Amino acid sequence: MKVTDLQTALRSVTSDQRVFVHGGAATPNMLLRELVEQRERLRNVELVHLHTTGEALYSHPDYARHFRVTNLFVGANLRDRMTEQNVDYLPCFLSEIPILFRSGALPVDVALIQVSPPDKHGYCSLGVSVDVALAAVQNAKVVLAQINPRMPRVHGDGFISISRIDFAVEAETEIYEEAPRKITNEEQKIGATVASFVEDGATLQVGIGGVPNAILSCLKDRKFLGIHTETWSDSTLDLILAGAVDNSRKSIIPGKTVSSFLIGSRRLYDFVDDNPSVVQLDTSFVNNPEIIASNPKAIAINSAVEVDVTGQVCADSIGPHIISGVGGQMDFIRGATQSIGGKAIIALTSRTAKGHPKIVPALRVGAGVVTTRAHAHLIVTEYGVADLWGKTLRDRAKALISIAHPEDRDNLEKQWRLLCRK
Repeated sequence: MKVTDLQTALRSVTSDQRVFVHGGAATPNMLLRELVEQRERLRNVELVHLHTTGEALYSHPDYARHFRVTNLFVGANLRDRMTEQNVDYLPCFLSEIPILFRSGALPVDVALIQVSPPDKHGYCSLGVSVDVALAAVQNAKVVLAQINPRMPRVHGDGFISISRIDFAVEAETEIYEEAPRKITNEEQKIGATVASFVEDGATLQVGIGGVPNAILSCLKDRKFLGIHTETWSDSTLDLILAGAVDNSRKSIIPGKTVSSFLIGSRRLYDFVDDNPSVVQLDTSFVNNPEIIASNPKAIAINSAVEVDVTGQVCADSIGPHIISGVGGQMDFIRGATQSIGGKAIIALTSRTAKGHPKIVPALRVGAGVVTTRAHAHLIVTEYGVADLWGKTLRDRAKALISIAHPEDRDNLEKQWRLLCRK
């Protein structure tokens, strides 16, 4: 490993290369800023990543001849750029993205990562985001690392030998933090309903946001819960500290909280630092449906942009406009439904913050079906539960209309009848 300055390190990126960027709270923004500074010597550099944090200056349309972006999952900082010619999206299950890198289907020239300082054995940690970064680092021709003492050293798959790092830049900067969202009344009702499906000894996949926070807040009286999830945050930490989670009943890596990336507060990052009860693993393992199904009572809890009255779930776009990605929703839904005692739940408010219905007669034109109607089982809103498993289209429509916003139900009935006549 050669410790050097920013300018020297980034000169190893050349035109027409594919550059992987470490994502989430591990986004190496210092490296990215320097890459943008050196843009005049670069043409057609493709940046590939999951959602990143920070300004994402490289995606600016003025820099289109220098950089193009391939999102594996779209973050908030790039949603408004998805209409630009130099910004695109690659749909893929999160469980399969590492295979793209390892198989050579998506070869990586350079990997930009942010890691903890090397330990006494010469290993740095990918810290808060192992996810698909491990596979990218293993298969990149050149690895550039921002070494940051603020990055926690997290157990699991994310240890990188300094011999694998070609150029390193030392810089202490704060890791991105995200405060828990305030829970609305509607979300609290959903949380209580979903919590009623979670038994003692269940293994949870719950993401980040208002609805997940509400669900987790209702589980502090449970016992022997396990965590096997692609991501978690402060609300899950509260559940661990309350004693509800001990991971003792899991079949896969019992006794440990399993995930692939973290986003939260400094309190969370300090908790996972060198904590042997927490492991971060590659998504090809964490999100593997067969692995998920091996845990008893696996509960997959995901959300949606909208659900049509037959049970088709759109979770990655508003019409054709991509706002997130396929992610791990289908990985965990398929795994949970194959688990003994498992349940797959889609939890969403009946309307958006602007009052638009989320239970709809048909998905918007151009909307992506992330979870098919055949895979959708339990749909929960603040008005109740629609259990779709084993139900016909008509029965599904009736069940879903019953949990839509009361002011939307008559129109849904009318539209459904019109659809049935065609």
